[in-house]
Amino acid sequence: MAHEFWLEPSDYTVEPDGRLQAELVNGQFFEGTMFAYLPQRFVRFDAYADGDSAPVEGRIGNRPALDIDPLAEGLNVVVYESTVSVVRYDDFEAFLRFAEHKAFDDVEARHREAGYPTDAFGEAYTRYIKTLIGVGDAEGADLRTGLETEIVALDNPYTDDLAEGMRVQVFYGDAVRPGAQVELFAKAPDGSVEITRHVADAEGVATLPVTPGYSYLADSVVLREPSADLAAERRVVWETLWAALTFAVPA
Repeated sequence: MAHEFWLEPSDYTVEPDGRLQAELVNGQFFEGTMFAYLPQRFVRFDAYADGDSAPVEGRIGNRPALDIDPLAEGLNVVVYESTVSVVRYDDFEAFLRFAEHKAFDDVEARHREAGYPTDAFGEAYTRYIKTLIGVGDAEGADLRTGLETEIVALDNPYTDDLAEGMRVQVFYGDAVRPGAQVELFAKAPDGSVEITRHVADAEGVATLPVTPGYSYLADSVVLREPSADLAAERRVVWETLWAALTFAVPA
């Protein structure tokens, strides 16, 4: 019930005449099932670099889902916003385990106080994912792209000194998320994965421990009550917004 969704590049650093290629992946522990380019499944799929942006174009059914020329030399940022999906729960304890895992400690009390059913209910969810790919000199900075919830890298993993860690800032709407949990999946060169959890400070900033030669998935989730229209249309009582960011630290 806590499957992540992310963009995983085949190469996090490419030459200026190379390609930006990444799989859309849904799974756990930084492993999962790969999805094709399907426009009916996303609201946005855009690339940013050097002050420019462009929609990601592709053929329906193509894999990898991202397969484009770089926009420019430097840091290229790719974002993807999914359409709304729904998961149905018939086991309240499974929902509570998910909520506890994502640090929503008050959700049981809120659920019962609202009078929501515990034997059959729905949760709507949307994915807001990003990946950072260094092209050529990889110079540049991540940016806010207008995703409803978003993880923004405050350091460039391909050019900056990360001896003190990689700083990311978590946003929800126009505001930062103080106290947000950031779950970090660190994939070693041998494919093994270590998972750690971190808490954002008053400015929504979390400093993530990173190691050269590793690739990373950072994840942070917003849990909220759905709008009246969404609740009625999709028959749900909760809504989750999933932010994810992938990047690598060169060896």
